[in-house]
Amino acid sequence: MTPLSKGKYTVRLALPADMAGIHALRARCFGVAGGAADRFDARAAQVLVAHAQTDEIVAAFRMTVLGAAQIGDSYAAQFYGLQAPEEFTGPLLELGRFCIHPAHPDPDIARLAWAALTAHVDRSGVQMLFGCSSFAGTQTAPYSDAFALLKARHLGPACWQPAVRSAEVFRYGAQIHSRPDLAVAHATLPPLLRSYLMMGGWVSDHAVIDREMGTLHVFTGLETRNIPPARKRLLRAIV
Repeated sequence: MTPLSKGKYTVRLALPADMAGIHALRARCFGVAGGAADRFDARAAQVLVAHAQTDEIVAAFRMTVLGAAQIGDSYAAQFYGLQAPEEFTGPLLELGRFCIHPAHPDPDIARLAWAALTAHVDRSGVQMLFGCSSFAGTQTAPYSDAFALLKARHLGPACWQPAVRSAEVFRYGAQIHSRPDLAVAHATLPPLLRSYLMMGGWVSDHAVIDREMGTLHVFTGLETRNIPPARKRLLRAIV
C-alpha cells in the first residue's frame, strides 16, 4: 500500500512497532482488554491513519484478501454460516477492527481510510468486501428503528445470506414488523455500516449478540461492481 495524505492525516500500512498503539486504540474504542487481538491479526494487513505532525494513531483497520473457497476460514465465519455462491470466483477482502479515535471526529479520517482501501481493492482486483458491522452494547431495543430500516431496504441477496451459526442471535428479519423512523434509524446506524450502505452494501437478516466484544453485529457485504460511479470517483480523487 502506498502511503496517502489528506489534510492533517496520513494513512499507511502499520509496522510491528505500531501494533501496541493500534491495540490501545482498539481497547479504547471497543472496551476490550488486550486491544481485541486474535489469531486473525497475524495474517491480516494492518492499516493505520496517523496525525501527520504528532504521529498519533487516530484510526485503524485490518484487511485480509481471500479466495471464495476460503470464506469459511474468515473471522466472520466464527459467527455466521458463510458460503460463497458457486459462480463467484473473484477475490474477497475481509475488513475488520475498523475504529476511529472518539476524540478525533474529523470526517477526513474516514474518507482517507476508505480512499486507501479503494486503491488497494483496485490494485488487487477484489470483487467483494465483507465483515462484521458492530452496534455498541448487546441490547437490541435502542436500535429497533435501525434494524427495521435494514430489514426494509438493505437485506442481502438470497445467494449470499449467511446461515445462523451463533448461539445468541436477534432475527430481526423475522421479528421486526414496524416501519422505521428514518431519522432515528440513520442516527443509530454505526458509521462503518452507514458507509457500506451508501456504497450499495447489504446485511444479514439476523444480528449476532457478541458478549465477548460487548456488541451486536451484522454480517455486511459489498460487491465492488455495485458501488455507485460517483462514489468511486470521490474516493479515487483522494488518491
